[in-house]
Amino acid sequence: MRTVSRRFALWRADLEGGVCAAPEECVDALADKNPIQLHLDHRVRGIAPLRETFESTLREDVEWQFEGVEWPADVQPGVLVTVTWQAGRDEVVARTTALDEPLAIDGVNYFHEYDPKVVTREFVVDKSNRGRVLHAVRKQGRVFDDGNAVLPSSELAARTGMGRGKRNEFLLRNAVDQLIREGYLTRVEGSVDSTGYPWYPAVEGQKPAEMLFYAPLVEPADPFEGLEGDRHEHLVNGFVRKLPPGAHASERQVTLHQQVEANPLEPGYTYVKKHQRGTNP
Repeated sequence: MRTVSRRFALWRADLEGGVCAAPEECVDALADKNPIQLHLDHRVRGIAPLRETFESTLREDVEWQFEGVEWPADVQPGVLVTVTWQAGRDEVVARTTALDEPLAIDGVNYFHEYDPKVVTREFVVDKSNRGRVLHAVRKQGRVFDDGNAVLPSSELAARTGMGRGKRNEFLLRNAVDQLIREGYLTRVEGSVDSTGYPWYPAVEGQKPAEMLFYAPLVEPADPFEGLEGDRHEHLVNGFVRKLPPGAHASERQVTLHQQVEANPLEPGYTYVKKHQRGTNP
């Protein structure tokens, strides 16, 4: 019997709606079946094996999806799920794959393999000025395969909805400076093509443009720490962060690192000093 296997990244809407993308190859065979057995193979927090079975049906909403899935609480937006169907059967198997070691991405624990682009797009920020800036870069900028993102600085006022005027310029500048101090953003020189699409590093022959560059902070995580909903205000110790290609640490950051760590800062890295982080950027 032919076996079809496809891998999909889960979006926040999938988790909240209890749905899972379906391989196109199984649609004709399963569209009129009710119910369809959907077996979920999963390791809770990447450790404890779990198999759950759901009575599912296929429905079309832009794409074909299995509905009626109750995703475990430790499955975050961006987690990859492999959906397998064997021809002639009225059942499918969905599997997550545990990471070798859990990771915290900007403070959110991930225990399973994930798509970095979706993680960047789907992160929820608050409505503060700094949250609006980060939302603009991550949701409306160009996102790369590794989860990094860039947005031309000239577009920031319009993308955040903060408009013009001296007061808004002051608030916007303060929000950007705070995110840079906390290690979320870096100012870099990129370029835009004839359509205004951003490129980084800069492409020869295109119009140079100052960019805001976002890189996810990925750290080892404790598998027994709280999930996304349990995030709380906490102190982040100073850390060395890799900069995007061609970027350099400021003289201030180099000096600060020397004072705190008592050794030189390597080229291509910057130092983010100790600071407080809340439940959302």
